[in-house]
Amino acid sequence: MSQSLFARPAVLAAALLVGLGGLAASGAVLAQQKLRVAHVSSTDSLINQALVRFADEVKEKSGGELTVTLYPDGQLGDEAPIADAVGAGAIDMGLGGALDAIDPRLNVVSLPFLFSDANNVHAFLDGPAGQALMKLGQDRNYVLLGALDSGFRQFANQKRPIHKPEDLAGLKVRTPPNPVILATIKSLGALPQAIPYGEVYTSLQSGVVDGVEPELRDFYDQKWYEAAQYVSMSNYVWSANFWFMNKARYDKLSDPQRQVLHAAAANSVNWYRGKLDEVYENITRAMKEKGVQFNDVDAAAFRDKVGPVYQQFAKEWGESFVDSVRTAAQP
Repeated sequence: MSQSLFARPAVLAAALLVGLGGLAASGAVLAQQKLRVAHVSSTDSLINQALVRFADEVKEKSGGELTVTLYPDGQLGDEAPIADAVGAGAIDMGLGGALDAIDPRLNVVSLPFLFSDANNVHAFLDGPAGQALMKLGQDRNYVLLGALDSGFRQFANQKRPIHKPEDLAGLKVRTPPNPVILATIKSLGALPQAIPYGEVYTSLQSGVVDGVEPELRDFYDQKWYEAAQYVSMSNYVWSANFWFMNKARYDKLSDPQRQVLHAAAANSVNWYRGKLDEVYENITRAMKEKGVQFNDVDAAAFRDKVGPVYQQFAKEWGESFVDSVRTAAQP
């Protein structure tokens, strides 16, 4: 990144948290070290529950040498500032979907209609192509520990049900700062609006945006359904909460400590995946009881519109790279 640390207030604020327990003097490994982990999901979210399990296992399996402090709810900034701060060493570890600072090619997993279902996603991530993606970012001072499902994304708005692409025409739709999602929403005829996660609720309430394209757990946890009662199920993209760590910080750990981190992250990912179906069932039922209206879209009509998105990113990332991912993603 060409910007200095001081160019981003959120990074500066996070930097103030770096204490004497952060980096060992003269590069030596400290007997006891503290790791700070930041993300934007709520304290009660499945994401944070997985991280609580991770923190407990790291402490136990390291014999107390490593302890993990969690900063949920965007306490240290939105997703992009968290990623920047981890690269700068101001935060040790983060999760999120704002990936340009790490490697823009990680956004390939969000190409529209790339995956058929969660089993398809997990087989891809656990296979050779997914593991190759996990090696990206090291030249920018990041190490990837895994990926937690941010999940399949839907269409939700306060005006009407969405059945076909024409129903999206002219709607102002909030998206995360993911270039693939922005391009896809534009290709479908809506007007994408990149608004920080923490500002979505008020943007819906005030009419700054007409709708969102949410993953259902965020939609429920953040109560966005109070201002957008129509949910149209499309599974139009899948997105990840990539789990990343500052590489210099990682390299200062001992081999046994790094093994503890990887094992605890893998166990947390597996636990998290096992909870997804139950959580989706519960929150969908709860939202229907609150009056949220669900419908399915004409998926084929939407697929017909996204060819230009693949062409755009094949030019940016390389046609062979995109083609290899598409091939590996086939169920």
